[in-house]
Amino acid sequence: MNFFRPPRLNRKHRLLIVFGTRPEALKCFPVAQAALAHPSFETEICVTGQHREMVRQVIALTGLPVHHDLDIMQPGQTLFDVTSRVLTGIGEVIDRSKPDIVLVQGDTTTAMAGALAAFYKRIPVGHIEAGLRSHDINSPFPEELNRRIAGDIATWHFAPTAEARANLVAEGKPVEQIFVTGNTVIDTLLHFSNRLDTDAMLGRELASRFPFLDPNKRLILVTGHRRENFDGGIGRICTALKVLATRGDVQVVYPVHPNPNVRDVVQEELGNLPNIHLIDPQDYLPFLYLQKRSYLVLTDSGGVQEEAPSLGKPVLVMRDNTERPEGVAAGTARLVGTDIDKILLNANRLLDDPAAYRGMAERHNPYGDGRASARIVEELARHV
Repeated sequence: MNFFRPPRLNRKHRLLIVFGTRPEALKCFPVAQAALAHPSFETEICVTGQHREMVRQVIALTGLPVHHDLDIMQPGQTLFDVTSRVLTGIGEVIDRSKPDIVLVQGDTTTAMAGALAAFYKRIPVGHIEAGLRSHDINSPFPEELNRRIAGDIATWHFAPTAEARANLVAEGKPVEQIFVTGNTVIDTLLHFSNRLDTDAMLGRELASRFPFLDPNKRLILVTGHRRENFDGGIGRICTALKVLATRGDVQVVYPVHPNPNVRDVVQEELGNLPNIHLIDPQDYLPFLYLQKRSYLVLTDSGGVQEEAPSLGKPVLVMRDNTERPEGVAAGTARLVGTDIDKILLNANRLLDDPAAYRGMAERHNPYGDGRASARIVEELARHV
C-alpha cells in the first residue's frame, strides 16, 4: 500500500518498531540498534508480549529500550485473543506515538495485526523478512496467511533473498519498493557467535549448564513444535529419535516446547531413555551454544533453518514444505517431513558418510552476510 507523505522538514522521521515473540525480538534487535543510532530517525520500540517471558529474556540480553509494552499474554490465549489485543493495543500506541513509519517483522500474529493497525491508521509499513512463501495457506499455520497479509499492506518490502523478492514481484508488488537485504537473523547470530568465541568465561559458564553432554558422542540437536505436526507428526519424530538414540555414538538434546500438544507426547515417548536429554526451552545464548556444539540439527523451526547453516551445521527439516527453499536449493538443508524412514535414512547417512556430511556443512549459506540491518535502515532513510 502507498501512504507516502510529504517530507517533514527539519525533524527526524518517527519510526515505531513492533515485535512480540522471541524470534521477532532477535531479528529486530540489530535493526533497532541501527535505527536508534541513525540520524534520520527517532525510534521507539513496542513489545506486544505475545511471548512475554521469552521476549523479556532477549531484551535483557540485548539491552534494547522498550518504549511501549502491551503485555497481552494470558494463559490459554488463542489466535483470536492475540489478534484482537495486538490490533487494539497498537492502535492506541500509534495514537500516542504518532509514528511516520511502522516496522514489523516476519510472519507472526503480532506482525500481521501490527501491520493491520498501521493500515487502519493510514501509517506506511515496512516489512522485514518479506516475501517468504510456502504457497500453502495451511502450512505453516497461521504464519503463511500472516505474512501474506503483512505483505499486502506493506509499502516497503525487505526481502532476505532473491527468491523472496521474486515471490513479491510475482504477486504484483512494486519492484522499486522491494529491497534484497539478507536476513537480520544472521546479523544477530554472527554478533553473538563472535561473543561466544572470544569470551572464554561466558563459554565456560554456558558449558556448565549442560554437564550431561558426553564429549565422545556427536550431538543431535532437535526442535519440534509446529502446529501442523501436532496431529501425529510429533509422535513420528519421537519414534525416529528413539531409533537414532540406540546408536552408541550419538546423544540427542531436545529443548521441549511447553505447549501440552508437544510436551506431553515427547515426555511420554522419550522420557528417561538412554542418550536422549529432554531439557526446558533455552534462552538465546545457551541455544546458540548447543547449535555450535552440535553435529547435526533436526528441526521444524523456520529460524533454525537459517541459523544452523551459518554455523556449518547440516539441517534436516521435519516439515513437508518450507518457506525457506533457498537452503534446500543450496544444499545446506534437506526436507524430510515427519516420515520416520526419511528422517532415519538422512540422519544416518550424515552420521556415517563424511563426504555426505561435508557436502552439506561446507555449502554457502544463502541467508546473508551480517549486514542486513544496516541495509534496511539505509533504504528506509533513502525512501521516506
